[in-house]
Amino acid sequence: MKAKERYDRIPDQQEGSKIDVEESRNFETINDATAFFGVACRRLLNINLWGEISGLSSFQLFDEHGNEVHREGMQGDYIRIDIPGPGTQSGDGFDWVRIEEIIQHQDAEEELLAIKVRPSVKPMAENTSPAHFLKAEATSTFIVRRLQMIVQAEEHGRNEIANTDTENMLDNARNLLVGGAAKLGLSYPQWKLLVKGIMEPA
Repeated sequence: MKAKERYDRIPDQQEGSKIDVEESRNFETINDATAFFGVACRRLLNINLWGEISGLSSFQLFDEHGNEVHREGMQGDYIRIDIPGPGTQSGDGFDWVRIEEIIQHQDAEEELLAIKVRPSVKPMAENTSPAHFLKAEATSTFIVRRLQMIVQAEEHGRNEIANTDTENMLDNARNLLVGGAAKLGLSYPQWKLLVKGIMEPA
């Protein structure tokens, strides 16, 4: 059984749309693969550089109190996303997700780092609906894994439904438009560029 089948933190797909994006590299030795796995993990955790890696949206990390930070992402942090086009009013022009879980796993065959994020309100805001074009049921799980001499970066979106039940009618209209575009696969290039960037030679 493959390691991906043995160990996975990707939520089950129950409703809405989903997306799966992967990029891998093969190495000649375990040492080379292990060294590059470390590079890829640092790139994944350095969320403020995701925009430079992907070349589309920009990403900025905030702590649980809403302070902009320049460090590796941690569980409980927020990520502010500036996607092309108009943003949410509730998010001051941005989409927001929160890091729900960071998992590190290692066994005899596999090393893995996974970050799961979920649409959220803006830090310290009183709104109850996420400042994001998707509902809170949606998740994105970003993974870097090494299986023997193969290193792979992945993004898995699950339960993606447009967030059209907010208290702001303009946000509802915008989220329907952006969420519909994501459902049609227009978010795929964003994540494909990110996982390819993570897999670029060091």
